[in-house]
Amino acid sequence: MRLGTSSPLRHSSADEWAKNHCVLGCSAVVFPVQSNEPLDRIDEYKNAAEKNGLMIAEVGIWRNALAANEQERRKNLDYCVEQLRLADYLGARCAVNVAGAFGERWDGGYKANFTDEAWKQTVSMIQYIIDTANVKDTYFTIEPMPWMIPTSPKQYLRLIEMVDRDRFAVHLDAINMINSAERYFGMEEFIDECAELLGSKIRSCHLKDVHLKQEYTIQLEEFAPGQGEFPLRYYAEAMDKIDSDMPMILEHLNTDEEYLKYLAYLKGQLNGLYKVL
Repeated sequence: MRLGTSSPLRHSSADEWAKNHCVLGCSAVVFPVQSNEPLDRIDEYKNAAEKNGLMIAEVGIWRNALAANEQERRKNLDYCVEQLRLADYLGARCAVNVAGAFGERWDGGYKANFTDEAWKQTVSMIQYIIDTANVKDTYFTIEPMPWMIPTSPKQYLRLIEMVDRDRFAVHLDAINMINSAERYFGMEEFIDECAELLGSKIRSCHLKDVHLKQEYTIQLEEFAPGQGEFPLRYYAEAMDKIDSDMPMILEHLNTDEEYLKYLAYLKGQLNGLYKVL
């Protein structure tokens, strides 16, 4: 497996960005430049990654391509297409977004997220993005969420079958799918289910942690690695068995200092698993 962070960390040049990650023991990165930025800037970072042997694991999107407002939805769809084309240009393993929400918050939980109409629109949206981008060397992926399609590996398989495009694959965030007591207390079994059902379709993974609070009713809270109960090494070992180059990306921390702290923790927990350049 290849360890990485979702943060570009503080840097003043593309070369410094790449070298910083190498020094930290990372061999995978999330691309920090967007498709609407100048091509020469994109190339600077692309070349720096290649020069230093860094895998470009992900190009992030993070826009609601199912927004109710037509103008916003069209703008977000166009951005999805251009980010996917950027991922193809870079040779990135995937471009990743969430499916989108049928409510005010772009990534929020709503009853409407699980209707037949939501499935229909989600499938149509993914097909449009892939068909319009017409990429050859990367994949469009959807990150699973606790409260929108897909919330389970079985739902992800259903989505893959409905989309029916060879450039649609899986971005795995197993922690996001720990949304019940059953999955929380059976996390190893759930990781096994993800690996068995999604296997070689997985292009990239996110790393963090989850903790069950004691207050009623059930409350699951995301935490930094080691601050919850998620079996991080078990997860990494399962993904490494699928693909020895699987990128696993530390995310959702607030400062560079936090990224350095928890990256050091992960390196200790995953010692012997992750590739060092």
